[in-house]
Amino acid sequence: MNLCLLHVGKYFPPARGGMESFLADLIDEQHKQGLDAHALVHGDRLPNDPAWLRRVPVQTELIFAPIAVGFRQALAQAIEDIQPDVLHLHMPNNAVFWALTLPSARQIPWVVHWHSDVLVSHSQWKLRWAYGLYRPFEQAVLDQAERIVVTSPPYLEASAPLKAWRDKCDVVPLALQTQVHPSPGMEAASTWLPDRLKVLAIGRLTYYKDFETLIRAVCASPLLQLQIVGAGELKGALQALIHQLTPHGTAAHVQLRGEVSDHAKHALLASCDLLALASCERTEAFGLVLLEAMAHGKPCVVSDLPGSGMPWVVTSSQSGRVLPPGQPKVWREALEALFSQPLPLAQWGRQGLEAVQARFSIQACTQLITAQYRHAQTQPLPYGGQRPLLIVIPAKDEAETMGAVVRALIEKGFHHVFVIDDHSSDGTGDIARAAGATVARPVLPLGAWGGMQLGIRYALAHGHEAVITMDADGQHEVAEIPVLLAAAGQADVVIGAHPARASAMRQLAWRWFRMIAGFELRDLTSGFRYYNRDAIGILAQDEATLMDYQDVGVLMLLRKAGLRLVEVPVSMNTRQVGRSRIFNSWFSVLRYMVTTTLLCLARWHTTKKSI
Repeated sequence: MNLCLLHVGKYFPPARGGMESFLADLIDEQHKQGLDAHALVHGDRLPNDPAWLRRVPVQTELIFAPIAVGFRQALAQAIEDIQPDVLHLHMPNNAVFWALTLPSARQIPWVVHWHSDVLVSHSQWKLRWAYGLYRPFEQAVLDQAERIVVTSPPYLEASAPLKAWRDKCDVVPLALQTQVHPSPGMEAASTWLPDRLKVLAIGRLTYYKDFETLIRAVCASPLLQLQIVGAGELKGALQALIHQLTPHGTAAHVQLRGEVSDHAKHALLASCDLLALASCERTEAFGLVLLEAMAHGKPCVVSDLPGSGMPWVVTSSQSGRVLPPGQPKVWREALEALFSQPLPLAQWGRQGLEAVQARFSIQACTQLITAQYRHAQTQPLPYGGQRPLLIVIPAKDEAETMGAVVRALIEKGFHHVFVIDDHSSDGTGDIARAAGATVARPVLPLGAWGGMQLGIRYALAHGHEAVITMDADGQHEVAEIPVLLAAAGQADVVIGAHPARASAMRQLAWRWFRMIAGFELRDLTSGFRYYNRDAIGILAQDEATLMDYQDVGVLMLLRKAGLRLVEVPVSMNTRQVGRSRIFNSWFSVLRYMVTTTLLCLARWHTTKKSI
């Protein structure tokens, strides 16, 4: 049976952009290869839209992100109508987050197409603020995905958001339809000046494209000319720069062409000598326009931008050369050398055309992506169909130890680490994120148990089969996790015990607790615990939210529900043990004892049947 696919994209042609063009070419080729492909995107429906394309009207745009209030309902309806075998989610795109909220979506394998990271410069405070809200959902989508498609090896290597998910990632370069368009008409040819190297640049007039470097390089040379195709917010500033750098009384040999038709764009590509792409940030993740130029047999000169796929495309295909970003003098000298010695241009053009036909064709790309769909469908989930173990770490001002704890977990193979940054002031959350953890920073402070319950609810929502809670201060060695897991087959909850750490005040509180509650446990305040799926279901309920202390209320809820609790001895790095947050004074001990007494007198109606 042929695969049925639902793409969730940002926009679709006639909207312009590399993601949009690629999605259109990909779906067209998928139809040719017998796949039943559909798409859900933002925008108003057009009269000639095919039945497989659904657009959702946008009410507004917030910091470059389209806001469509009907997208969740449209996604739910599309899944119900189409019954897709795979969801193909194109990111960055805030609309894909709705899939996290739909049970029908979560029952389908997800393939994420990672077109680029969301990159935020220090000057873009609004975008930086927005990405702080965006990132937890982004990481949740990556967690849910079975496969992640990345567009080039350098981009995968440099991507911080993908760091924790490398085992799911595969590189499939972008591609396009490789048919060579007809020769340009006289109108396109007449726009070029004689006896100059004809340099073409295409892209949105925005900061990261760094058209300023190209303009400064070309305006300083009598041997070069430049035409820039595209629109954007920097049009006025770039036009002013051209005017400033053009000697009075002479004709400018740099032109801003604005938006042009596809026919005019391909006419310019066919008539230029080379395409230049001087982008200065990794927002330029791939540079699909390079493939368009190579399909016309045109060489490319691009920025040697670390972490971008752009220089990789050019060097791996031997279709041009790379130059350091942001250096107009170097660009001018390199382009003038190509005017004086044009032989490399023809060779680069031939090699680029061969590479497009052999390595960057949409036919080959579609086949590789179809293999990812099959992999996602057949990829067995560990632990009998559930997702792997989730490590939950509530943290507040733990910058000194946070990074080491997360790195040690990942090195031992525990890749699913969820850190709750409970309003730290020392950068704990950023350190955890950089080390590879998924980080949540709640709007209001939660406390230790509130943070743990947030992690437990996250595990329930994301299908994790079990949770281990642990501290961020390095007390519990990562090497002790197998001790908890070894006992997990005989119990629903496993508590890691290290009674030797207890102070006199703590021992007094424990004796009181054991006497009134009837537990035969030695370490009653250990946060180092294993919870299976049944226990997760209990602890995610509203009753558990009322508990002030994990060690008191949680244990009683679990016992009331009929779950099996065992305690196992573990070692502890006592050098990391600091002042107790609960047993730090006789008043706190008294408060603890009063609380436990009240909890033991209380009654809950939670039963195992309600899980």
